[in-house]
Amino acid sequence: MNDQIFSLEPFPSTKPLSNLKITGSITRRDHQLAIRYKLFDELKEVIIAPALDRPDRKHELWKDTCFEFFLSIKDSEQYWEFNLSPLGHWNVYRFDGYRQGMQEETAFTTLPFSVQNQADGLAIALDVDLGKIVLAQVWEIAITSVIKHRDGEVTYWALTHRGAEADFHQRDSFIIEL
Repeated sequence: MNDQIFSLEPFPSTKPLSNLKITGSITRRDHQLAIRYKLFDELKEVIIAPALDRPDRKHELWKDTCFEFFLSIKDSEQYWEFNLSPLGHWNVYRFDGYRQGMQEETAFTTLPFSVQNQADGLAIALDVDLGKIVLAQVWEIAITSVIKHRDGEVTYWALTHRGAEADFHQRDSFIIEL
């Protein structure tokens, strides 16, 4: 078992809301992964639509408010991108290498997660069996979020930003080992 808490930071060149915070936790138990995000403070300035009764697999969720994580096996070029929308939509993509060979990951036909609007924020929770794509190896993970503000500005949040531009695919930003 491996548990870690996290706090995301905005990309330095963006102008995030001063009181916006994104925190959470990530846990691994064998091939099970649990990730929790909490977005709080200044939510009235963030575009978040209500969750849907029937969430679907959708493309380009990162164009709006979206919670993401990237998963790779240590010492492997291949990685996966998981997208969770506060609307309830989701997707998982597999890459052969840095931004190469992007394909929908067909091992997942659903990705059930919960979205809760709370008095002080928004909570997203996902519990997923990753045994369909990875097993007992050491996992390297990057945790990220895209936040779309009511004024149309988009801010990019991550555990770390390693480049001159916001780029969640950079492998040296996959800094959590589970």
